[in-house]
Parts: sequence; structure tokens; C-alpha cells
Amino acid sequence: MEISMPPPQIYVEKTLAIIKPDIVDKEEEIRDTILRSGFTIVQRRKLHLSPEQCSNFYVEQYGKMFFPNLTAYMSSGPLVAMILARHKAISYWLELLGPNNSLVAKETHPDSLRAIYGTDDLRNALHGSSDFAAAEREIRFMFPEVIVEPIPIGQAAKDYLNLYVMPTLLEGLTELCKQKPADPLEWKSRAEA
Repeated sequence: MEISMPPPQIYVEKTLAIIKPDIVDKEEEIRDTILRSGFTIVQRRKLHLSPEQCSNFYVEQYGKMFFPNLTAYMSSGPLVAMILARHKAISYWLELLGPNNSLVAKETHPDSLRAIYGTDDLRNALHGSSDFAAAEREIRFMFPEVIVEPIPIGQAAKDYLNLYVMPTLLEGLTELCKQKPADPLEWKSRAEA
């Protein structure tokens, strides 16, 4: 009797990363560190948030003593928001960031990004989502058009394939069969132009 094993599943997790206003000029070297650490940058955008937008983004911090300073700091200039992806992206990104307080990070995690780029507990250089729910909410805030969650295996995946993927594939393959080009890749590139 032969036992068939299902193929291994690899879950790619996404998290939000923000390069805060005071270190936007270090984006290139931070991006290099991100990529060397095994992350893929799925999307990136540079934007300047208003104090109101910052208040909405950090709504969970509302009422804390540092909240006004935080929203003033985060709205003080442009920032760079990125969606990072990799296996266990949230925990690996938080590990790379180090402790929230940059002064603590300098003592306990001197190679962390916050130790290198941060200056104190407020100006800690970078942001990372604390957990999956926060990542989902924060990515939707910064990238409202993006699909965050993976499509679960089952009926939802079948529906997605039947509604969106299959018609597109069918149309493309039908046209390919009608045309019968000598070089399908060249034909495809001309069709996309």
C-alpha cells in the first residue's frame, strides 16, 4: 500500500514596514538590509500623512501620554510604507527592528535597525506590525487597494479561480490556439504592448 503525502505548504506572511520621516533619506540602505534579510518588498509608497491620518493609523495608542507627540512626529514629513512578505514576516521584521525604545535597543540589540537609526523611545526610526490582525489593518490603511489575506483552500479558492483566473486563461489560450504563432513568447509580448 502506497501512502501519498500532500505537498508541503509554504505560507507567506505579510507585514507593514514604515520608514519614519526623520530617516527617509536612509531608505536605500534600509531597503538593502530588508532584502538581504530574506524579505520581498511587495509594494512601496512614499506619502505624507496629515495629523488626522496619523491619529487614525495609531488609534490604538489614543489616550496615551505620548500620542500627541507621536502624531506630530509621524506627520512631520514624508514617510515610506512597504508591504514586506516572507515566511513568518511579522516576527522576523520585529526581530530585525529590535525593541521599541531605541535607547534600550542600543544596549540590548545593538545590531537592530532601531539601535542603528533610532534616537529615543519616540523617534525609533521604523514601524512594524505587532501581530497578524495589526498587519492586516495597517496594510489596508496604507494600501487600500491591496488584497491582504491569502485565499483559503476550499470553496473560496475554487470560486476565485472560476470567476477570475479561468476566464482569463481560457481567453488567452483560445487566442493563442487561433493565432498559432511560431514564437508564442514573442506573440505574447506583442499582444501586451
